[in-house]
Amino acid sequence: MAEYRLHCFAQSGNAYKAALMLAMAKADWAPVWVDFFNGATRTPGFLALNEMGEVPVLEHDRMGGQVLSQSGVILDYLALSLGVFDPGPENAREALRWIIWDNQRLSGMLGTWRFLTRFLPEEKRDPAVIGFCEGRARKALGVFDAHMKGRDWVACDWLSTADFSCAGYLFYEGEYPVDWSEYPNLAAWRERLKAEPGWAHPYDLMPGHPLPGAG
Repeated sequence: MAEYRLHCFAQSGNAYKAALMLAMAKADWAPVWVDFFNGATRTPGFLALNEMGEVPVLEHDRMGGQVLSQSGVILDYLALSLGVFDPGPENAREALRWIIWDNQRLSGMLGTWRFLTRFLPEEKRDPAVIGFCEGRARKALGVFDAHMKGRDWVACDWLSTADFSCAGYLFYEGEYPVDWSEYPNLAAWRERLKAEPGWAHPYDLMPGHPLPGAG
């Protein structure tokens, strides 16, 4: 059995943050598929694991047996337990600042926009809600692009937990209408991350793609 087990599914950008960090750290890990689209996160068994009813959930056998949820918490824990991609004490608050912002603004809006337009049944799609989410997502992309001007990484001079957090929904190409040339600094950061050893696309790291009947 793998030392780290990540409960996840391929379409979850929040789970991808943790999966990518585990993969790039060359950790002994394995994905555990959660059939989200058929209600798996609402089952008693999953709710016993995480009462929030969300992925990702990380199980780690060491340190007394850890069960952790929320991507930011998991990233912080992995930096401690694996000893890699840690922003360090001098950059810890800056990394936390961007992780919180990402969850609220970048991943929070981009992931919701994508879900509403790609996975929600067409008859349930509200154009006003979708327009609001798209506007907020594009605003967040602009903020991130401006921040990355003249920088290689998000919170410090090296790849850290803040980068993994912000990466969550930025590699699902073609699943939302974003032209990366409009965000050149963000696009350059994406290419730097993709060039790092161990990088992989979310659909190559986590199970559940493609969805039955997709295409």
